[in-house]
Amino acid sequence: MRSISGGNDKQGFPMAQGILSNGRVRLMMAKGATHYRPRRVGERKRRSVRGCIVGSDLAVLNLVIVKKGEKEIPGLTDTARAPRLGKKRASKIRKLYSLDKTQDVRKYVVTRTYETKKGKKQVQKRPKIQRLVTPLVLQHKAEREREVKAARERARSEKAGYEAMLKARSKEKRDSEAAAKARRSSRKSSAKVDALKA
Repeated sequence: MRSISGGNDKQGFPMAQGILSNGRVRLMMAKGATHYRPRRVGERKRRSVRGCIVGSDLAVLNLVIVKKGEKEIPGLTDTARAPRLGKKRASKIRKLYSLDKTQDVRKYVVTRTYETKKGKKQVQKRPKIQRLVTPLVLQHKAEREREVKAARERARSEKAGYEAMLKARSKEKRDSEAAAKARRSSRKSSAKVDALKA
């Protein structure tokens, strides 16, 4: 069982969903429309697309197998192919193969084996696993945490030193003001005594 997913006519114009015509039409298209990508903000253009009804002018018709029938389609469903590309993220590989945290994810990566162009040796290709927790990753994480903790302690000690300095300065200022006040009062009292003597 197959369903039509699209196609092109002989001039290369694509079939557009929702246009109930078997010919070509010109539509005003804006951002969000299929078969059109605006180059500027708010830009609209009239584009030619073909209707979604199948006709004799089609050059390409794209089909999708929805349901497998009784017989095999030669070259398509009769051979089982291994997936060329697999999952890259560690958690997705675990989920795909139902692995637990103790099992090594690196053994379950999809590996592709092929020969070099000269055909001298076989090469294996596998993707780099993303978000893989290794001892080195844990070491780096511990180092970052130690740095954050040290910075916090350093900031705390610097704050305590700054507050002590402020206290010392305010005490010095109070002492100097008290000394100046005492000097002024002694001068006034001495001036009064001199005035009384005179």
